Amino acid sequence: MSDRKDIELIAEMVPKGSRVLDLGCGNGELLAHLRDHRQCSGYGIEISDANVLSCTQRGVNVIQLNLEEGLSMFEDRSFDVVLQLDTLQHLRNTERMLLETARVGRVGIVSFPNFAHWANRLRIASGRMPVTKALPYEWYDTPNIRVGTYADFEVLARKSGLQILDSFGIQNGAVRRRRPNLTASVAVFKFEKT
Repeated sequence: MSDRKDIELIAEMVPKGSRVLDLGCGNGELLAHLRDHRQCSGYGIEISDANVLSCTQRGVNVIQLNLEEGLSMFEDRSFDVVLQLDTLQHLRNTERMLLETARVGRVGIVSFPNFAHWANRLRIASGRMPVTKALPYEWYDTPNIRVGTYADFEVLARKSGLQILDSFGIQNGAVRRRRPNLTASVAVFKFEKT
């Protein structure tokens, strides 16, 4: 999540004063924003040495951990909100981490590149894999091990016993609620365990 407007849109979904866990927090920009503008506290989880250092320099609490190992160090409902932004597509066991997000937090918020965005569909129809702002890598050097769509996540949420509280797409820093599976390059969902 490097687009400032995207960060602000997602931050608005987090209630003021929340205790937050940010899975795959990157350089800590969102957690710092939540701390400074929404009076939130909490931790980031990050694997990259450089990002852990950036978090520390921002004054963000960070734990260096591989998300593939799970969240067993945290009790059920330890956090008000668990964020999983731009991480699902990098994980081998997406469903398990989604359930862990719902277990550890009262509410979960996920975002990921929406592979069904019209521009991606057009690129595939021309015979090539898409390279976009949301999917900025060539097929042969991408850190993404899977792709998903807005509609796919709705199915996975139902299958996993999650209730979607809010959802929308983001395109060029603007919220897309009308036909987000087609019109948005980023999918965003807020959910809880039923």
